Amino acid sequence: MPDVHSNLPPSASKMWISCPPSAALNAKAPDSDSSYALAGTLAHSIGEAKIRQALGEDISIPECTDAEMAEATDQYRDYVLEQIEAARASCRDPTVLVEQRVSCERWAEGCFGTADFLLISDQTLHICDLKYGQLEVSAQDNTQLMCYSLGAIDAFASLYEFTEVKMTIFQPRLNHCDTCTKTVEELLQWGDTVLKPAAVLALAGEGAFCAGEHCRFCKVKQTCRKRAEYNLALARYDFAMPPELTDDEIEAILAKADDLTSWISDIKDYAMQQALSGKHWSQWKLVEGRSVRKYTDEAAVADAVTAAGFDPYEHKVLGLTAMTKLLGKRKFEELLGGLIHKPPGKPTLVPISDRRAEWNTAKNDFMED
Repeated sequence: MPDVHSNLPPSASKMWISCPPSAALNAKAPDSDSSYALAGTLAHSIGEAKIRQALGEDISIPECTDAEMAEATDQYRDYVLEQIEAARASCRDPTVLVEQRVSCERWAEGCFGTADFLLISDQTLHICDLKYGQLEVSAQDNTQLMCYSLGAIDAFASLYEFTEVKMTIFQPRLNHCDTCTKTVEELLQWGDTVLKPAAVLALAGEGAFCAGEHCRFCKVKQTCRKRAEYNLALARYDFAMPPELTDDEIEAILAKADDLTSWISDIKDYAMQQALSGKHWSQWKLVEGRSVRKYTDEAAVADAVTAAGFDPYEHKVLGLTAMTKLLGKRKFEELLGGLIHKPPGKPTLVPISDRRAEWNTAKNDFMED
């Protein structure tokens, strides 16, 4: 199948639904294959092959030298197989589809993608999306999964009688698995009232620019004026000290703090890349940064120190992450599960929409006393 790119990719749907004119700008911007994206692509290929092989297909698994990726894709395969077995308990012959192309053309021209895993059993359609990254993704009102769901509904609703859709984000590297369930009617209504109008604007390059959390994956975020206006709005507080601000002002600043930090970082990165490409800024220049001494040959260093009668090595137990990589998650739990202690985390301030239980200050004050 030719490599065809979607004009309105479901993976970027949060962005072009929230900020319709960003779609045209991103379509013109070049793609950048980061190491993270390449790792994600490989993990998906390995996970797909492992599932197909487990289902009886004669298929080879791509070579993988990364122990963490091998373990993560094993977990993904096992999760998928567990869902299939659970479905078979109530449905004699559930439909299993791996890497299934789905299209939302009915609601958004040029909106199509590939769902990692589809499972249809009796009244339920289950869609699972593997995320290999380490930025936690929620399944709750996840527009990418909702686009996939609409595509699957359009393709299979006439053949099956499912009435609800389970949408799951599976992130093995974070031990994160989140599921959101919606009725077919809810999804169709969202497609008609939210997705379709946004797609019309996006394809026409119309609508209002809107900055927010969705800017994270925008290709033109560094030079976007609306994003600059959004973040520079904090300047109206004139960097007043907290006691001088009202509660409403502090909450308004907190709501933008993370976006502001990210924006500043993006501006610095953009200015640096422009300078490295030959641009001369009027008030900024490139200089050589701080350098750290390094051994030219660690083996030779070890030999020289050993010959002098000293021990050149540090001796300490591997950290949890390194030990998990060494043993694999299953072996790690088998050998060390009873030797791991996870103390309570320190309090952190998050939006009220965060699904974690609220910190009980009275209870913790009592425990400290």
